[in-house]
Amino acid sequence: MVMEQRASQSAPSRDIGAAPQGLAMRVAFKITRTLLRNTLDDLCRPHPFSAERVGFLSCRVGGLKPSGWVVLAHDFYPVADGDYLPDRTVGAMMAAAAIRKAMQVAFSDEVCMFHVHVHGHRGQPSFSGVDLRETAKFIPDFWHVRPHLVHGAIVLSLDSAAGLCWHPQYSKPFRFSDFSVVGAPMSAVWSAK
Repeated sequence: MVMEQRASQSAPSRDIGAAPQGLAMRVAFKITRTLLRNTLDDLCRPHPFSAERVGFLSCRVGGLKPSGWVVLAHDFYPVADGDYLPDRTVGAMMAAAAIRKAMQVAFSDEVCMFHVHVHGHRGQPSFSGVDLRETAKFIPDFWHVRPHLVHGAIVLSLDSAAGLCWHPQYSKPFRFSDFSVVGAPMSAVWSAK
């Protein structure tokens, strides 16, 4: 698994995250302020050789009417230092062991998993081409252990986020429609409304 090292923000892909088959799906992601801060603090730490850190958020999911999901972040699992592979052509390269460990969490705790990393700037982040290509390769692996759940990927900036949510019944991911930080004070980082 690779994450592209980025010198600047790139334009988001126009077809990734559009509602498949013309559906109007809503994906509302919620995370506590404490969990978000702890996740950012860990992901912003330097690594001995990797240009960036990555991890996984375990989440619970519920349905939204008329269609969609609310995804509630539950815990953060950083990729261990030993589970990175040296590769100067990308920001971070995960070894297969990192994905296996995240899949074990999904299986043991009956949770959905969201891969997460940071683009170190302020403002709305976007997935790079490498981010999109590589997450599309490994996110479906989580259906081997939790086939009935959504799984996905999140890219954080220093003050915002973007996310994609894959569902096993659809060929393309759905973009997050809302990203809310829960805690005093509660805030909607952004909403597609």
